[in-house]
Amino acid sequence: MHPVTVIRLSVAALALALVAVAAPLAAQAQAAPERTGRLLVTLDRPHAISPAAARAADAVLAVQGVRRDGAQVPQIGLVSVRPVGGLALSALARILRRQPGVRSVDVEHRYSLRFVPNDPALTAPEASPGTPAGTPLAWWVERVALPAAWDVTRGDNAVVAVIDTGVDGAHPDLAGKIAEGIDNDGVTTHGGPSSDENGHGTHVSSLACGAGDNGFGVVGAGLNCRLLVIKSDLSDGSVARSIVQAADRGADAINMSFGTDGQTAPSQAIVQAIDYAVAKDAVLVAAAADNPVEQNGDPASLLQPTGTGPDITAGRGLTVTAANFAGARAPFAGRGSQISLAAPGSFGERIGPAGIFAAFPANATEIEAGQGLLFPTPGCNCRATFAGDSRYAYLEGTSMAAPIVAGIAALVRQVNPDTTAADIIRVLKQSASRPAGSGWNADLGWGIVNAAAAVSAVRAIDRRAPQSRLTGRTRIRAARAFTLRWSGRDPTPSGLSSSGVAAYEVYRSANRRPYRRIKRTGATRLKVAVKPGSRYRYYTIAIDKAGNREAVPPQPDLSTRVDGRRGASAAGLPR
Repeated sequence: MHPVTVIRLSVAALALALVAVAAPLAAQAQAAPERTGRLLVTLDRPHAISPAAARAADAVLAVQGVRRDGAQVPQIGLVSVRPVGGLALSALARILRRQPGVRSVDVEHRYSLRFVPNDPALTAPEASPGTPAGTPLAWWVERVALPAAWDVTRGDNAVVAVIDTGVDGAHPDLAGKIAEGIDNDGVTTHGGPSSDENGHGTHVSSLACGAGDNGFGVVGAGLNCRLLVIKSDLSDGSVARSIVQAADRGADAINMSFGTDGQTAPSQAIVQAIDYAVAKDAVLVAAAADNPVEQNGDPASLLQPTGTGPDITAGRGLTVTAANFAGARAPFAGRGSQISLAAPGSFGERIGPAGIFAAFPANATEIEAGQGLLFPTPGCNCRATFAGDSRYAYLEGTSMAAPIVAGIAALVRQVNPDTTAADIIRVLKQSASRPAGSGWNADLGWGIVNAAAAVSAVRAIDRRAPQSRLTGRTRIRAARAFTLRWSGRDPTPSGLSSSGVAAYEVYRSANRRPYRRIKRTGATRLKVAVKPGSRYRYYTIAIDKAGNREAVPPQPDLSTRVDGRRGASAAGLPR
């Protein structure tokens, strides 16, 4: 049994505490699958004993310029062929689709293995006593379904701001990952943001954005995300300034693995800084308390105020508690109606490693020395050596859970460029892992964060307005009615799902009077009455199933003149 290690970094005057306890693809999609050069032909009657299916297969193989190649599966009516004699694959496909008995013809592709970064901690076994066989050092990566999420996005353009004690900028898992460093630390004996005298910031930062697929050490949840490192002394003013700076720089997510004891009201400076960051559309993530209490302190209580946890639409960010290897709330972690969701922050009480394995500074640290209120003497005894390198440590706590969520939030934001921070917060709650049919609970909030499910859910969010175009006759003679026609579409970025056009609104202006809506319909044509000697202007507004409305066009789609002469011309005016 290992002792539970509790990290508290307090600034006495302000009672702030760090809550912790001892080959690139495009960001939005995978590369196109490899073609094998074969065609897969399926037959109408896929039974090996069917004479009709056999005749259809013979007919396919009798086509000039084709030979049997690849998998032949008569049980499902599959015939695999390859073109010969210089015949193009597309030309052969057209020929085969015309053959009797052929159901479909598809170009064959080759699957690729799921992407798994080559960071050793993903496969190296965790050897601590009591750990189940086959458990890797970075066991939490699979628990939050990151490999499947990394198949879709690798967070290439994501930025996570970490307000903490700085980082060891020379660490191989963090070197080259720092987009910018800001020093808001008033401690004169400390160095700049690329130094970490404490140790906490390095560990937290590597869980959010540790370098992935570099053949070294660990990997962060956000994989290729970059870090905005803001070193703070955790005073109210320093934290407020840090939040504002992170928001101004467009950070996708802001991680705050610190907090108060919940007994003191937050300063107005912190409240206003959080308001500012919310208005700037940042996903704010805070660690819950490091005690099993329901008052989790600020900034956690500001992101998910008391009583709002069960309301999936409520809150201004995410308050994250710690889950253990078994999927339960860690005994030391905060709970109650201020909890949004959970992430791994501990292995267990009596078995396994003493925390989450991640990067640690090369220098001696304050938490090892037991300096200040962070650790009592003799310190954390948390440093670990991996592959001969001692720049790693086991720490457990909500401080470790929060950056995992922050990294995933930034990763998920890259999938759908139209989403807001509020969208991401809701998606992470909705998609979290929990027992089937259950909702929020006081121990884990909406559940344990699930990166793959969140990626899938965010792809279905439609925030883009549909488009429509109306056409008709521009001049009408000797008629009192004519027909308007229009078409519409609901475009969406590559890799995302369109909700589809639900309805159209048709607007008309008669003789330069104000436009008024004359019809709302799901159809794409409308017969309208007109009066001789009048002039009309028309346009349509498309509304999709997600509720997005097309903007009013600067010019009408159609202008029509009505007189008493025969004949007509037809044309639509471009918007």
